[in-house]
Amino acid sequence: YTATQNIRKIFPEGKKKIPIIAMTAFAAEGESVKCLNAGMNDYISKPFDENVLHSKIKQLLIDKKVSTNGKSGST
Repeated sequence: YTATQNIRKIFPEGKKKIPIIAMTAFAAEGESVKCLNAGMNDYISKPFDENVLHSKIKQLLIDKKVSTNGKSGST
C-alpha cells in the first residue's frame, strides 16, 4: 500500500498513473476496496487464473491508451 501511495504522490506526473494491480493471498471481503483506496487500479487474489490476470492487464492498457488520447478512460 505504501509503495502505491508513494508512486501516486511523489513520482513525476507522467509516471504517477502507471497501472498497478494488487496481487495478494489475502482474499478477505473489503480487501479490493482497500487496494483501490490506496491508489491501485485493480486487484486479484491468489491463487489466480492467468486468463483473468491477462484480461485485467489488457483492460488497464486499453483504458490508459484511451485516457492518453484525450478520451475518457477509467483509472
